[in-house]
Amino acid sequence: MNAASTWISRNVDRLRSADSKAASKNKDKDGASAASPKPAAERSTHERLQATLRRSGEVLSPRVLRRLLTDLQEVVAPRVSEIEGGRRAQAIAAWYAEATPEERRDLWLLMCEQFAPDATRFKSAQQRYEAAAGTDDAPQAEAHLRRAMVSPRTRLLQRFAVFPEGMRFLVDLRAELLPLLKSDKRLLPLDAELEQLFSTWFDVAFLELRRLSWDSPASLIEKLIKYEAVHDIRSWADLKNRLDSDRRCYGFFHPRLPNEPLIFVEVALVNEISSSITPLLDEAAEAADIQRATTAIFYSISSTQTGLRGVSFGDSLIKHVAETLTQDFPRLRTFATLSPIPGFRSWLSKNCAAQLEQLDEKRLAELGRAVGFEPPQAAHVLAAADKALELPPKSPVRQLLMQCAARYLGRELHDGKPVDPVARFHLGNGARVERLNWAGDPSAKGLKQSFGLMVNYLYDLKRIDKHHGLLAQGRVPVSGDIDSLCRD
Repeated sequence: MNAASTWISRNVDRLRSADSKAASKNKDKDGASAASPKPAAERSTHERLQATLRRSGEVLSPRVLRRLLTDLQEVVAPRVSEIEGGRRAQAIAAWYAEATPEERRDLWLLMCEQFAPDATRFKSAQQRYEAAAGTDDAPQAEAHLRRAMVSPRTRLLQRFAVFPEGMRFLVDLRAELLPLLKSDKRLLPLDAELEQLFSTWFDVAFLELRRLSWDSPASLIEKLIKYEAVHDIRSWADLKNRLDSDRRCYGFFHPRLPNEPLIFVEVALVNEISSSITPLLDEAAEAADIQRATTAIFYSISSTQTGLRGVSFGDSLIKHVAETLTQDFPRLRTFATLSPIPGFRSWLSKNCAAQLEQLDEKRLAELGRAVGFEPPQAAHVLAAADKALELPPKSPVRQLLMQCAARYLGRELHDGKPVDPVARFHLGNGARVERLNWAGDPSAKGLKQSFGLMVNYLYDLKRIDKHHGLLAQGRVPVSGDIDSLCRD
């Protein structure tokens, strides 16, 4: 297989050289490229494998493409053992590491188009299953249908997961694949197959919850800095503060990616639900007495692997962390987040005019006097909101922003799910919208996302199933305060 990998690389290098020479010949005497005709529609790998010549724009020639397909087929050949199949897959992965993005795309297309399920076999199994419904043959027909639905691509990807770095290879492959799905629908089957396999391979039953502390290996601590997605870690002092005695940081790990947290959560142990991120990130603040703490605040949750998009283990992480903390600190009674509202400013910019139409004449007049224009228009309100931190508590603009934020979180749904991505995560995990916090995040990022507003989501462990049920009915679980703001 190493010889095959070398053969592919050698021929790809030869083709690159030929492309360069051909491009030089197409230059006119002034050095400008000759006008080229409109490119033809892309050929499928089926067409390219049957061809003799490579068309302009195609990276791998038909000959090299056929050899690469043969190497892929050898990975899953019936006579090949699991270990040998993994070794052959590893050789292809070594070629892939040196390949250009265009060459990698040809490999993806081969996986998609040449390892699809047998449509005839699937149709026959489906007809048999439908005919057997309600009879004694139904169980056997269902088993036959399930086997027919398994594509050769599944077996191929399983072989890639055999060698030591195989899981890392597949996760990175999908991360590279995802941005191209909109422009090339032919890649969708490979993405769907990977997501389905990852959902099984990265099930919470196979994950380990580990605490990360200041005593953890430096390589692991550096990953916290790299992957922190909510509040950037500015320095080692900042990091040490987040790992202090009154803090906890936990991550989920997979045995095939032992030194790579898949998702991690940062927790502050305090005496009440936090209303601002500033004291939590204050490096000079004294550590709280954790033995007296009654509240755990999840103030940052970061996923680390783009290739695992769509694989949900955030809810399991929060529940596992809550159980672990309860065992260590029996006084803990409240589990809540202090979360950003990343989509609020964008939503209000599009919907501000509609929100103004819902105000009565009195409130509209008060708002007009506050912004200096009567009647106030959306542009006037948004301009005033840009100075949110300067607004006094009774400012009509401030009151409107709070009301609109409550509606955004508590009423706005798309396809039955909250429109805000962070709300979608926490509400989907069984939390409820508990409280809005003015100037909760006065940083430039916080102002840009949500005029400085932050929100607490409450995880009431006894009501998580109830909240799931409400959301399934198209109703966002909210506290009484949030509900009142929504109806104002």
